[in-house]
Formats: sequence, structure tokens, C-alpha cells
Amino acid sequence: MSIFLKSFFSQNKKYGSNDRKQISNLCYCYFRLGHALQQLPTEERLVAGLFLCEQRPQELLENIKPEWNELIALPPDEKLDMLNFTLGDIFPWQDEMSEEVDKNEFASSFLVQPDLFLRLRPGQEHVVKQKLQLANISFNEINHNCLSLENALQVDKLIELDKEAVIQDYNSQRMEEFLTPSTPLGTAQNSATPLQLHAGPFSVYDCCAGSGGKSILAYDILKNIHLTVSDIRKPILVNLEQRFQRAGIKNYTAFVEDLSILKNKPGNIKHQIFDLVICDAPCTGSGTWGRTPEQLYYFRKERIDYYSNLQKNILENVIHLVRAGGHLLYVTCSVFKKENEEVVHFLEQEFNLKLEKKELLKGYDKKADTLFVALLQKN
Repeated sequence: MSIFLKSFFSQNKKYGSNDRKQISNLCYCYFRLGHALQQLPTEERLVAGLFLCEQRPQELLENIKPEWNELIALPPDEKLDMLNFTLGDIFPWQDEMSEEVDKNEFASSFLVQPDLFLRLRPGQEHVVKQKLQLANISFNEINHNCLSLENALQVDKLIELDKEAVIQDYNSQRMEEFLTPSTPLGTAQNSATPLQLHAGPFSVYDCCAGSGGKSILAYDILKNIHLTVSDIRKPILVNLEQRFQRAGIKNYTAFVEDLSILKNKPGNIKHQIFDLVICDAPCTGSGTWGRTPEQLYYFRKERIDYYSNLQKNILENVIHLVRAGGHLLYVTCSVFKKENEEVVHFLEQEFNLKLEKKELLKGYDKKADTLFVALLQKN
């Protein structure tokens, strides 16, 4: 939707900056209602979305529903009661969700815009914080290299993205906990994982690399590595290569590959094996719909099975690329068990992989995305 709105405003110059902001906000509020109140006329649903998603008086509400504007600071539960629907109406697939998810808290998170998160790159922590402070930009320091800011801020005008800091969700950054290598004493720098480094470059294959955020994280954490990256989309790999250049990453190989259809055909990686394969698999994206609520609105349940099967197809084609004793890091941004725990069970049963660690990284209580991560070792 953000791409559509940008194109729409480009073609309709009559809208000023305040108009664009209000129109965009109304659209997002409309979609944040998910599958609730879909029987209402569009105009009424727009107003209901604005009332539920905002906490401060709104000029539009004052003109259309002044009685609602007076109550806009009420807690979400009381607003829901006024409109006669429940959180389950927003996200109706609760039986499909991983058991660890607090279903009501997750559904209510759609009514709040997530934060923008920065991962400060090694040695750049002080530089970035100083630049933000000089520009009077408020931020919360989550940890020594993670900051949260208001989503609407254009930080690219203040800092050198990818060189000094990476725009990366809080829970995507937490994959550091799965990548932190064990020290010779058997304890980890941050949190213990069985990932063992060896002399010489550590080979890492990010097989669904996207624009490369997790690859840059792996580079920063594991240090002496050779990266191999692939994606089904050539344009996004062009973006990745530009980001790698800004990030100072030179020792890598990149190529286009559709890993869902190889079925043991050679492809671009026929003779290679890797110490670590990262599979951030295509998924429903349900853990990120707070940022893209239009996906929530248009989603249909049968897509869960589609993505679960797609993930298994991809994994079948990359398992043989993990060396004996090496690791597979499986990642989704989904809250559905068929994409998460059931896929891990498939890997354990079909390929005899040993599960070392798994976790649903909850973001709905932190204005962040929710991710599922599992680290498995190949025997």
C-alpha cells in the first residue's frame, strides 16, 4: 500500500503534505481493523478505524463524530465494546496460531503503528546516537546497538544507512542470539549457541536473502566469513549489492535462484557446502502485518498451506548444502504453527536434523514484528 500511495500522490499533485498525511493515516486505520466490521460502508469503517487507532483528538472526528472524539483517549477494550466487536474479529485465524502467542494481545497490536528500529553497526554506536541527538531526534535505547524511533522519521537524511546503521526490526536483530559463536571455554559472548567457528573463512549461505539485512547481521557477528546469497528476484539482489557496497562487504557471491523448483537439479550451488545456511523463508508475513495491515485485510486461510508447502520444498533443496556438523537457521515472520513448529518437526523427522534452539520472538508487546527462529544441526 505504501507503494500505491506514493504513486497516487505523485499523479495527484493537488494534495498538500497535510492532506497526504491524513489520507495515508485513514487508509492504514481502515486496514488495521483487519476482518472486523467489514459489513460497514467504507466511509463508516474509515471513521471507526480512526477512532480505534488514535488516542488524541482528530479534526475529522470532531466534524463527523464529535461524541467519539470526546472519548478517543479511552482504552481499546472500551472502544471495542462501543463498536460491538471483539479482538478476534480483527484476526480470525486464532486456531492456526502458535500456542505461545497471546492471541488477544497480538490482535490488539494491529491498532498501533510499530516503531522504527535501528541496528547500530560495530564501532558506529556513538556516531549514530550523536547525530540523532544533534538533530533533536528522540529515541529509546533498547540495548547497546538497538534503538527504537517513531516510524515516520526519515533517518536516511541523518545517518549513513548500512554503513553506520541498518534499519532492521528489533526481533530480526535478536537473531544475534542464534549466531553468537561459542568461545573456546564453551560459553558464549551473549547467549550460548552451539555454533562453532573454525580457522579460515566461515561459509554462510543466505538462501532467501531479500535485501540482505540478515546477511549484514551475520557479517557483523561472525566476522571472518564468506557470504553466498541468493533470491528468486533479480531486482532485489541489485538492491542487496548496493547495500553490501555501503556496508563494506566485499567477500561474497550473489546469484538468482528459485530454490522451490530445483528438485535435486544442480542450480548455481551444485558443488558447494556451507557451515551455516540461513533460510528466511517466504511466508505469510503474519508477524509483520502491523506494518502492512492491507495484507491482513486481504489474507485468506488457504495461503497458510501454500506457504508451508513452499517452505518445505525450499528446505528439501538446501539441506544437502549444509556440511556434516553444520547448521541450518530457519526463520519466518509468521505466527502460524504450520509455518513454524510443524516445519521444524518436518525437518527433524525427514532429515534427522537435531534441534538446538527455537523461539517465537514476540514483538506485539514491543511495537515490533513477531518472528520464529529455529537453529538445527546436521548430523
